[in-house]
This record gives sequence, structure tokens and C-alpha cells, in this order.
Amino acid sequence: MLKPLGAALSALFITATALAVTSSPSQAAETACSSYSSATSTCTNTDAVIAGTTYSVDWYQPTGASSGLMLLQHGFSRDCGHLRGTSKAIAEKGVTVLCINADMTGGNPALADQVGDWLAARAITPPKGKALPAHYIVGGHSAGGHFASEVGQRLAGNGYPNLKGAVLFDPVASTDFSANLQAISDDGARPVLAVAARPSVTNLFNNSFGALNDLDSPFVGIQLVWTGYALGMPYGGSCHTDVEGENTDFIGTAGALCSPNATQTARLRDFGSAWAKDLATGTTTSAYYCTDDTVVATCGSKVKELVDRSLPLAAPIR
Repeated sequence: MLKPLGAALSALFITATALAVTSSPSQAAETACSSYSSATSTCTNTDAVIAGTTYSVDWYQPTGASSGLMLLQHGFSRDCGHLRGTSKAIAEKGVTVLCINADMTGGNPALADQVGDWLAARAITPPKGKALPAHYIVGGHSAGGHFASEVGQRLAGNGYPNLKGAVLFDPVASTDFSANLQAISDDGARPVLAVAARPSVTNLFNNSFGALNDLDSPFVGIQLVWTGYALGMPYGGSCHTDVEGENTDFIGTAGALCSPNATQTARLRDFGSAWAKDLATGTTTSAYYCTDDTVVATCGSKVKELVDRSLPLAAPIR
């Protein structure tokens, strides 16, 4: 008797939230993103009203059918344009991407809860007259990774039935990050995956790893690490802003104390987009996973291609 009651209460909550959390009363102006070029996707900037406040948002939409919606949130002091190339890579795999231009201080948990309610209520009107996909993935970079964890936790708490998991890019954890990931994971029923950079001050020396490794999952992602050591410190290889790649700027480079590495950016986008597609479609492309992250022999070809090299170019997060 408890399960039907719980389902009924969840449905009632989502219905009630739909009345309280609304998008724009009329569709805001839709503007094509500057200098965006893709044969299989489009980028549109528009406005959305979330809990009474208007935000500029970017949508990346496949020109064909979409298998899911991925929230991909930018990091602290950044904006959605800095994730353009990575968003494009995901959209070209058939997954719609939504990014909200907003303050990401501390992962902005208050806004994240509002966005979780907004998504659960399905009170969103995508541009170009397209339908809102039912399957949701939460994702983000740096502080945006914590924001995504809070949105995912809120969706899970709201009983949203089509939350499919999380894809995070060098996330920086804040308060409740571990509990948020546990809620998203649901004891391993939903994948939580990350592409991390080498340890640095900017990512608080991979402070997300404890929460990731506490999950009931044999594989939580890969770390694109370094090429060597000098005076006991790692150097070269990956950078906190690899996810931004060609879309970064002086502030991003100065804040990260490194420049994006084109090779690592390509690897990050390959893994991130493949995982997003798998989560949205309910498939598993085995090349991008390990069945046991402590045993390289169990890893798929894409993981092995990196971790089997003589230099420590990558490693499963463990």
C-alpha cells in the first residue's frame, strides 16, 4: 500500500509545483548563438523565468529527434558560452542541452532547488517549437558540478520518474555533495560519472573523489591526469578548464593556473558525450566503462587506450 501512496503523493507534488513554478507567460525572443556552426544541432539563446526571476539560458538542440535533456551548468565566474564546444558535442549525439547563466558561488543550492522544481514540473518551453524531452541528466563543471548534484537530488526528492543520472566535469564539491550524489545514484540504479582533471588548487585537489568513490558503483569515471612530476608536484596534461577548451578566456586561464589542453579537451568531450547519450537512451557503450575500476583488464577499449600508456595520462577515479 505504501508504494502506490508514495507514487500518488509524488504525482500530486509535481502537479502542484507546475502551478507554482512557471516559465515565461509568453515565449521570449529566440536568438541564434553567435558563430555557432553544426550540421546536426542548433544553439539558441532565450530567457526563462524560474521562481519569478528571469535568466538568460542557452539551448543546444539536435536537428533530429532528441533522446533526453541534459542540464550542463557552467562554473563559478563563468557563463554558458564557455561550455559551447562541449555542449555542441553532446547535442550532436542527439541529447538536448540546457545551460542557465547564473551565479555559481558555492554551487548556488537555493537556485538549484528552484531549478529542480522547475524541471520536475516540466514548466519549460524549449525553443523552435520542440517538445521537452522526458529523460533528464544533470551535469556541470566545477561549482556547476555541485549545482547539478543539488538539482539531481531535488529531482529525486520530488519523485521525478525519468531522472537518468549525472555526468560531471571536474566537479568541486560543497556542502551536501556526497548526500546529493547518493540521492541521484539511488544505490547504483542511476549512473553518476565524472571526467576529472589533475589535482590542483582550483579543483580543491579533487575534493569530489571521496563522494564519487562512496557510491555503490564499480566505475564512476576517469581522471585525465598529468605527464610528470617536478619537486613532488604534478605538471602538464589536464587542466581544470579542459571542458571549456577553445571557449575559455583570460579569466578562465588565470583562475585555473593552466590552459586547456586540446588533446584532453577532445578526450573529455568524447567520454562526456558518449555517457550522456547512454544515459538518455538507456544503453551502455562498453568501450567507455570498466566493470571493475581496480582491474584495468575489465575496462573497455576507450578507457584502456588511455590508462595502458607508459605515462599516467589517465586513470579510473578510485
